[in-house]
Amino acid sequence: MPHQAPASTVGGERANPTPTVWGNIPPRNPNFTGREALLDELHQRLLLEKATAVLPHALHGMGGVGKSLLAVEYLYRRMTEYDVIWWIPAERTAQISMSLVELAPRLGLQPGSDASSTVAAVLESLRIGVPYANWLLVFDNAESPEAVRPFFPVGGPGNVLVTSRNPQWASIARPLEVDVFMREESKQLLQVRGPGISDEDADRLAEALGDLPLAIEQAAAWHAETGMPVDEYLRLLEEKRVDLLRGTAPLGARHPVIAAWNISLDQLEAKSPAAYQLLQVCSFCAPEPISRGLFARMQRGSIAPELDAALEDPIRLGQVIREIGRYSLARFNHRTNSLQMHRLVQTALQFRMTEEDRTVMRRGAHLLLAASDPNDPKDVMRWERYGALYPHVVVSEAVLSDEHWVRQLVINEIIYLQRWGDYDSCLELARTAHETWTRRLGEEHLQTLAAARWLGFLLFNMGRYKEAAELNASTLEAYRRSVGPDHQDTLDALGNVAIDHRVRGAFTEALELSESVHERYSRLIGPEDPDTLRAAHNLGVSLRLVGDFHRALTLDQETWHNRTQTFGLDHVDSLRTWLGVILDIRGLGDYRTALRYHQEITEQATTLLGGGNPFTMSCRRHLAVGLRKAGLNEQAAATAEQAAADLVRRYGDQNPESMAATLELTANLRHRGDLAEALRLGVGICRRYEDTYGKYHPHALSAAMSLAITHRLLGNAADAQYINSEALEAFTAALGEHHPSTLGCRVNLAGDHCAAGDLTRALDLDTETLPRCREVLGADHPVTLAGAANLAMDLRAVGRVEEAQALHTDTCDRLRRRLGESHPVVAQVADGEQRVDCDIDPMPL
Repeated sequence: MPHQAPASTVGGERANPTPTVWGNIPPRNPNFTGREALLDELHQRLLLEKATAVLPHALHGMGGVGKSLLAVEYLYRRMTEYDVIWWIPAERTAQISMSLVELAPRLGLQPGSDASSTVAAVLESLRIGVPYANWLLVFDNAESPEAVRPFFPVGGPGNVLVTSRNPQWASIARPLEVDVFMREESKQLLQVRGPGISDEDADRLAEALGDLPLAIEQAAAWHAETGMPVDEYLRLLEEKRVDLLRGTAPLGARHPVIAAWNISLDQLEAKSPAAYQLLQVCSFCAPEPISRGLFARMQRGSIAPELDAALEDPIRLGQVIREIGRYSLARFNHRTNSLQMHRLVQTALQFRMTEEDRTVMRRGAHLLLAASDPNDPKDVMRWERYGALYPHVVVSEAVLSDEHWVRQLVINEIIYLQRWGDYDSCLELARTAHETWTRRLGEEHLQTLAAARWLGFLLFNMGRYKEAAELNASTLEAYRRSVGPDHQDTLDALGNVAIDHRVRGAFTEALELSESVHERYSRLIGPEDPDTLRAAHNLGVSLRLVGDFHRALTLDQETWHNRTQTFGLDHVDSLRTWLGVILDIRGLGDYRTALRYHQEITEQATTLLGGGNPFTMSCRRHLAVGLRKAGLNEQAAATAEQAAADLVRRYGDQNPESMAATLELTANLRHRGDLAEALRLGVGICRRYEDTYGKYHPHALSAAMSLAITHRLLGNAADAQYINSEALEAFTAALGEHHPSTLGCRVNLAGDHCAAGDLTRALDLDTETLPRCREVLGADHPVTLAGAANLAMDLRAVGRVEEAQALHTDTCDRLRRRLGESHPVVAQVADGEQRVDCDIDPMPL
């Protein structure tokens, strides 16, 4: 079955000799030998199974058989047949996400920086084949089918190729088995690299090495470098095999290749101790590319004298790397300026070391990693570096380090992963660090507590509120015991507890705590210190929740100004406070200005952070609210639908942001007239809010109010009245009579009474509510004007026509000035036949 014509072909011929998009492909092995039958079979399978490309092709086998090298050779031979070829390191989901995000701009999509809707956009682009239909994704070293399969463009026109050691892939696709070399292939590689080897000697070498490709290549490199007679090499090989069998050999039957490496490693250790020590250090890193930048001069600590000297001299370091390459002990990719070792080489190196050597060299890896820490995980420009360090931090077990700076790198990686949006990877690392350091350092060690603080904040972001509150409470007490009540870390921990109060619905208590933290920060370190600005930002959050939008706006504007002066306009912390300013403006009823700013911040966040960053997705959710408030209902509905889909796909439907986006979608469905779907979705999201926060939490009450509007519009006035009556009582108890949410609920409840035929009760309620709205919100606030428009209808209904007409005329004039002539509510109120409802949009906690 022939390949589908790619997007860039003309008349059946490809317009370009290479793929339009060609990314992250490892260098071609110039000594690649044989494998012709396997390469042909792989090509035929990709052709035949192209129509069912949901199934991957899994190449697996024992280590050292050359799975990845086979895949690389195939790509170089067949590159002219594809528009897109993209290589994805697939051992960890964070790496898969990073690679797909990197692919986004190459597909003409908005580039991003996280594992979220940017990845979803890439997969959708590949699935529909726009702009490229003829693509090939290679997932290299994909261990877990369950973890990797969600990243396949299901149903797309292209191909997926997987290399793996995990035989479970055989249950997903008919595997192409890759075994050791045929004898002729072994001899060919030995003779290509070592022209002086006779056919008989090549056969003896191949026999001794078990035709294992990695071992054959190692022996060929050794012979090419040293010219040692084959008999002498076989004697050394046998000695090494005996040594291995006397000990506890790693990875079972890999004796031939490890024995071959040990010969080379012996020689390298004698000839260049620095090169050997560098390999030892790298053996504790991940088997992914290691940037040469990692070998920059260390600021702290020493590893070994010879290696220290090489690390301080770029020329000597270059010589060391070349010496490693001559023995085929690692590959240096000049295009990416990185070194990569096979995991079996790493195993062989660690097997040779004494326990003391392992301790020294693992510490060396940790020191090099810590020296590469930009120490600013909140800066978006540093995220690429943290992404590159992450797999090495995990594999090297940096959490076990006794070095303060190494543990700080782990904390910075936790912060980076959280800001980047990979909550699952962040949770795993944060839990490991917290549990390990609690055990090794004690629960009151400052770095244990730092890990606990960030873990608590992560659990909050994930909606795991009970776990977060318990951890935050114990962390605060530990800080108070260890460093005292006025230490900055204690104040940060207090900030986390304030968040827990908000989650409980105790907004007033949260405000008191937030004010206390901000005041103490201002007194201790000054009002413009970055930590004080963070406390000021959090105080703004608490002020919005209690409905004090005027004070929140004044504070947030000052905080935003100071943050932009400190960090710049394009820093994520500046953007977070700018969003607060926009929410304040919207809360004060200036919907047109708020919408303009919502559009600007969403665009800026998308450019800076990527479309799938959690903050960007939050901005898009708020943009949907802003569009609806401004009366652009069609755009609002489309934006809400996209925001909800992206958040649910990335974080599940229990995530707080996903829930808020779904609640917004119900309001848009109602405005669109799809009341049945609004009811179905509204019942579900209302129940989720109650399960998550409790029935009487203000956010759950807001969801109930939205559902009540839908019930009334469907003719179920009694149900709406019951819901809103309970909600009003709960709002009043929790937030007071004059909170904007309480006032909005009163406006809606009056509508329920009117729909039920109780005009007197509707009139009384609207008459009581309007002056309160004017006092709290102002005469021109849209909620106030909604109450006024409804009261005019009540007055007309009871025969007070002159009062009704005067109020109606004044209200229409005010609405036109406030919302603009084209706003749907203006036409609705002018018509005078339909009451105006108030939606409450839950503010971020």
